[in-house]
Amino acid sequence: MAKLDSRQASEMGMRTEQLTGRTQQVFFSPEESDNLTYSWAPEVDFEKHTELDAENRSANEVNRHIRNMMEEGYGSITILNPGAKHSLGVGILSRLSLRFEGSLGYFGCGLLDGPNVVVTGRVGWSCAENMMAGTLVIEKNAGSSFGAAIRGGDLVCKGDVGSRTGIDQKGGTIIAGGRTGAFSGFMMQRGRMVILGDAGKNLGDSMYDGTIYVGGKIADLGVDAVEEDLTEFDCEWLKRKLDLYGMEAANGVENMTKIVSGKQLWNYDNLEPTEKKLIL
Repeated sequence: MAKLDSRQASEMGMRTEQLTGRTQQVFFSPEESDNLTYSWAPEVDFEKHTELDAENRSANEVNRHIRNMMEEGYGSITILNPGAKHSLGVGILSRLSLRFEGSLGYFGCGLLDGPNVVVTGRVGWSCAENMMAGTLVIEKNAGSSFGAAIRGGDLVCKGDVGSRTGIDQKGGTIIAGGRTGAFSGFMMQRGRMVILGDAGKNLGDSMYDGTIYVGGKIADLGVDAVEEDLTEFDCEWLKRKLDLYGMEAANGVENMTKIVSGKQLWNYDNLEPTEKKLIL
């Protein structure tokens, strides 16, 4: 393998100085060839089920109980009466089947890395922020900034979602069964977004890469977002992905609109002032 010299490494933003303090190095279990797990992840049995009533517990207490139950080997956990509390189900970095019977508040299920989660109600702003792996299915509606900075996994809302859906999306898949608000896909970098209903204004504004599929009407496109023809691969992928969650495009996946980056902003700093005005 070719090695980078110090000059090349510096130009690519890589640094060689020694970091101090606690190490960030993480080792994974080699036994999990397809779904790598953290070495300290608890061993859970998906056939072992338990419930927790969250009505008279704080969000911190609920999250702590979830971790304790995982340490006891429970692989299927149901949370009753979540009561739209904020920050429930965050930071779960292990395999788990988790179900919330009700609605969540702001910042629900952030930083997920591996679990399969179902929320039978609604979720507030910034649900699944920085999600890395796993699945999260919302049976009703979601607030703004749904899936902000998501990096992997499948994030599904079967109802409508608010504005700024998938802002700064870095990977994974976001699916909205209904409408989405303004500035969805803003500064999108990678991944796919599927909107089965209508899309609000400035869709895909300043997106760097990634793909957005829309089944309904688009109010307008944002800066540097352009339409592209659907391919056979797009249609096959859409059909397969939607089938996983029992969803379908009202007019068929072959009639959805595909939005990608025009890539005019990739070299924005090198453009002449008149060229910048044309893009913006």
